[in-house]
Amino acid sequence: MKPKINLTVRSRSAWSPYNLIAKSAIIGAFTVAGIQAPVQAQDVEYTRPSWFFGVAGGANFNFYQGSTHQLTTDFTPPAVFHDGQDVGLFVAPLIEFHAPDTRFGFMFQAGYDSRKGKFDQVNTPCNCPADLETDLGYVSVEPSLRFAPFKSDFYLYAGPRFAYNISKSFTYKLGINPAYPDQAPTADVTGDFSDVNQMQISMQVVAGYDIPLSSTNHQTQFVLSPFVSFHPYFGQTPRSIETWNNTTIRAGIALKLGRGHKIEPVAREERAAIVVVTEPVVAFAITSPKNAPVEGKITEIFPVRNYVFFNLGSNQIPDRYILLKKDQVKDFSEDQLEASDPKNLAGRSGRQMSVYYNILNILGDRMIKNPTTTIILIGSSEKGPKDGQEMAESVKVYLVDVFGIEASRIKVEGRSRPEIKSIENGGTNELVLLHQGERRVSIESAYHVLLMEYQNGPADKMLAVQKAPVESYVTFENKGAKEGFNSWSMQIADEKGTINNFGPYTEDIVTIPGKDILGTRPSGDYKVTMIGQAKNGMVVKKESTVHVVLWTPPTNSEGMRFSIIYEFDESKAIPMYEKYLNDVVTPMIPVNGTVLIQGHTDVIGEVPYNKELSMARANNVKDILEKSLAKAGRSDVKFQVTGAGEDETLAPFENKFPEERFYNRTVIIDILPK
Repeated sequence: MKPKINLTVRSRSAWSPYNLIAKSAIIGAFTVAGIQAPVQAQDVEYTRPSWFFGVAGGANFNFYQGSTHQLTTDFTPPAVFHDGQDVGLFVAPLIEFHAPDTRFGFMFQAGYDSRKGKFDQVNTPCNCPADLETDLGYVSVEPSLRFAPFKSDFYLYAGPRFAYNISKSFTYKLGINPAYPDQAPTADVTGDFSDVNQMQISMQVVAGYDIPLSSTNHQTQFVLSPFVSFHPYFGQTPRSIETWNNTTIRAGIALKLGRGHKIEPVAREERAAIVVVTEPVVAFAITSPKNAPVEGKITEIFPVRNYVFFNLGSNQIPDRYILLKKDQVKDFSEDQLEASDPKNLAGRSGRQMSVYYNILNILGDRMIKNPTTTIILIGSSEKGPKDGQEMAESVKVYLVDVFGIEASRIKVEGRSRPEIKSIENGGTNELVLLHQGERRVSIESAYHVLLMEYQNGPADKMLAVQKAPVESYVTFENKGAKEGFNSWSMQIADEKGTINNFGPYTEDIVTIPGKDILGTRPSGDYKVTMIGQAKNGMVVKKESTVHVVLWTPPTNSEGMRFSIIYEFDESKAIPMYEKYLNDVVTPMIPVNGTVLIQGHTDVIGEVPYNKELSMARANNVKDILEKSLAKAGRSDVKFQVTGAGEDETLAPFENKFPEERFYNRTVIIDILPK
C-alpha cells in the first residue's frame, strides 16, 4: 500500500539563479563595451587603481556528509540518506580595495550561492532504490581580509560567510523493486525541507591571482582573477535537526575594473629622480677592478677541521668518508695522499674534500707516528648524550680496530649540543641544514701535532692553477632593486655604439666577468644603462660609465695559499688562527709582495647579510696581518680584499654536506711575489 502524501509543489522563487545569470550577462556586456573605449594616448600614464568593482562567478562543488531522514513534518521516507555531492552556481557582484605595492586590503561580495546536491542512492526495506535531490540556495554576504604575501599579483583572502536561505526544495524518487519490473512506478515527492536554518554563519579561505588586461596607459584598467576557495563544514548545517552538513570547494573567475589617477609628466620626472637617488628605492653603482695578475701556481696549505659529521638518524660513519681496511694501513701516508692521485689539480674543492674525507686516516696515521698522544671524541646528537656517545664510539672502534690504536688513548663523551653551536635559541630559519651541522663528533687533543694543517705535498707536484679571481669581475650594485623592482637589466654600449644586453636580474648585486664584456679587446670604455621594471608599473633608467680592463694572467707566477676557518656566523678569528696568521702566514709574505684575501660564507642565511659577513671576515684577516707586519717594521705589502658572500659560482666548495658548508666559512689568503 502506498503512503498517503499531502504535499504541495513549491513555486519557483523570485531569487532564481537564472535571473541572476541574465543580470550578470548585462553587466558583462557593459564591461566589454567599456573595453572598446578609445585608447588613451601612449604618453599618458596612470597609477594602478586602489578600488575595483566587478562580478565573480563560479561553480560550487558541494560535498554532503552526515545523515537526513525526516524530510518534512508530514513525510519521512523508509530509508536514511547519508553522503552526496553536486555542483551549484555562484555569482556575485564584488568590491575590492588594495593600494598598489601593499600587502593588505579588503574584499566584499554578495550574491546567489547554490548548495544544491544529490544524495547517494539507498535501498528501502522493499529493496526499492531511493534517490533524494535538493536545490538548496542562499543569498551569501562575504566580507574578507585580502593579503598579498609577496606584494605581487598572487593574493589570499579569508573571512566570514553570512548566508540567508532562499531555496530549500527537495525531490524524492522511489524506484521499483527490480524483482517486480511490472510494478507501477511511485510518483515523485517534491516539497520544502522542514526545520531549515534560515541563517548560516560559516567561513571561507581563498587563493587568487590577478591578471591585468590593461596597461597603465589606460585610466580604466581591467583585471581578470581566477580563484579557488574552501568552505569547511562547520557553520554549514542546513537544518536544525539531524546531522546533515556540507563542505564546499568553489572555483571561479572574477572580472574587475578600476580607475587610476593621472601622473603628470613633471611628477613622473620627479618620481624617477627619487627612484634613483633616495631610499627606499635604488642606487646604482659599478666597480671595475684593475688587472689582478694572480693566476699562476699556488702551493696550498689546508686547515684540518676536527669534526666528523653524521647523517641524521644514523650513528655510523657516513660512507662519504674514506675508510681503510686493516691491511691497507701500512700503505697509507698523508704525505702521499694528494701525490697518489693528481688528476684534478685545478679543483681546490675536490682536493681539499679528498683530504677532509681522509680525516680519520690522517688522524690514525699521526697517532701511530706519535704514540704518546691522546684524544677525546665528543659526540653531539639532537637525540641526546647517549646517541652522541654511540657516534663517538663508532669513530673509536675504527681507530682501534683498523689502525691498532690502544683504546686507553681514546676517551669518548656524549652530549646533546656541541660546545660551539650553530643554532641559536628561538631560531627558525634553515633548521635542517643547521641540525646537520650540529650532529657531529668533535676530535679534541692537547697535542697540536694531531690537528695541524695539511700541506698538499711537494711543491713540484702539488701546484694548483688558479682560475680568474674575484677581482677580474665587474660588479654592478643596484642597491634596493630586490625590494623596488620586479626585475632589472643592463644595456652596455662600447665607444662605437655596439650594445650588449645583460639580464634580467632580481638581486641587488651582479658580477660579470670582464671578458664577457670586452670579448677579445684588452680594454674599453663603456656606457651602462640600467633599466628597472618597478613594481608599480614604472620604468626606471639610470646611466653610468665604466672603464674595463681584460684580466690576463702573468707567466711563471708562484705563490702560497693559506686558509683559515670561521665558526658559524662569526667574523672574528679564534685565538688559534690569529696565532697561526701571526706566526706562520706573516713570515711567508715576501718583500713588496701582494696578498689577496677572499672571504666566503656558506648558503645559510640571507644573501645581503652573507655578503657583509664574508667582507667582515676578509677585513679581519687583513687587520691581523697588517698589525703583524707593522710590528716587524714592514709597510711594503699590498692588500686586495674582497667578499664573495655565499655566491656558489665563486665558493671554494659546494654546500651539499655539512663539512662543505663548514669549509665555506673561510677566508682564502693568496701570497704572491712582486
